[in-house]
Amino acid sequence: MVDGEGAPLGLRERKKRETRAALSWATIRLSVERGWDAVTIEDITAEANVSVRTFRNYFSSKAEAFTAWHLDRMLRVADDLRARPADEPLREAITQVVRARFTPEGGEGGQPPSREWVGGIRLMLTEPDVQGEFLKANMIIQGELAKAIAERTGTDADRDVYPALVAGVTGTAATVAIDHWLRADSSVPVARLMNEVFDRLWAGLPVP
Repeated sequence: MVDGEGAPLGLRERKKRETRAALSWATIRLSVERGWDAVTIEDITAEANVSVRTFRNYFSSKAEAFTAWHLDRMLRVADDLRARPADEPLREAITQVVRARFTPEGGEGGQPPSREWVGGIRLMLTEPDVQGEFLKANMIIQGELAKAIAERTGTDADRDVYPALVAGVTGTAATVAIDHWLRADSSVPVARLMNEVFDRLWAGLPVP
């Protein structure tokens, strides 16, 4: 495991990331299985085998823990973009790094989630607290993507509109693909939908 600049992570930092991921995944899984209101922070910490105090060190609420998986994955997209070859076209680099983060282990041949699981995730996303945290997470993601895009393009993330515009479009495209996959209960892998969404985007959104 490495950080955003390619340097190996220290043991302490690696364990912190693992604990954060375990708490987030426990929140997602228990909420989908039992329902949002039926899951307490105590349930989550017991599942992750940590204390409530440890949970509070990472998250201020259950909703923040639920969205952390999405936030961390998309922040790794920004790190991945920095690691792509400098001469690779920006569009290609973005498509590849986003798609890779939504490809299950083993590639597209992996088993898709059950309809019950997809339905549970969709239901959790209707919770007002979760929606609020997703909005905050997406703002953070857009800011970090803009920085990575600015670095690749020699622009200024604070002064130039280009990196923020591309970051916003990238985040929206990924959200559309995920939302379509959730609503359609499709057996089509989400990574394939990512390809379609970005192909249409980079083509200038021609009318089908």
